[in-house]
Amino acid sequence: MSETSDILEAKKALRARIKAWRAGLGADVQTHAAAAVANQGLDFLAPQPKGSVVSGFAPLPDEFRVWPLLRRLNGEGFRLALPVMQGKGNPLLFRAWTPGDAMDSGVWGIAEPRADKAALEPDILIVPLLAFDRRGWRLGYGGGFYDRTLKGLRAHKAVVAVGLAHDEQEVDAVPHLDYDQRLDWVLTRSGPIRCTG
Repeated sequence: MSETSDILEAKKALRARIKAWRAGLGADVQTHAAAAVANQGLDFLAPQPKGSVVSGFAPLPDEFRVWPLLRRLNGEGFRLALPVMQGKGNPLLFRAWTPGDAMDSGVWGIAEPRADKAALEPDILIVPLLAFDRRGWRLGYGGGFYDRTLKGLRAHKAVVAVGLAHDEQEVDAVPHLDYDQRLDWVLTRSGPIRCTG
């Protein structure tokens, strides 16, 4: 097997292990973690210009519950956006979103802002993940959507990528390939982690 094949197999195994662990989390653990990160907000980042755009995500049932954090950020004056999938192999598009907005059901049943909402380019991306390490490597679901999106955004502006995770999703080293994009920070219920990559 090639080195690339070995890395892809390692990713697959880690993905399966973390998904199994996450599926066993109780609702109380999820609720506590969501409240903890909402209480922290994004104050650990350098002061952001008023009206900065923060992209969140609409979580799948087992994913980190980001809604309380997004409600806080909305109250603090950030403009919010959520991702819209544009098809396999394409980067994500971000559309304006405010708590309470009606949403459409996109690919895999993921909620997305409606097509009449303005497209926005985020300054800060809150990124879902399965596993992370202290160097900023992130394990996603294998579609590469955030890697393509971050690469495109970083080619022409400064953006900050913040992974959202449970402390237990940290691993010593996430297997990665040269097209993977690093996170700048990871926010957990225990506090923010600055990635050192």
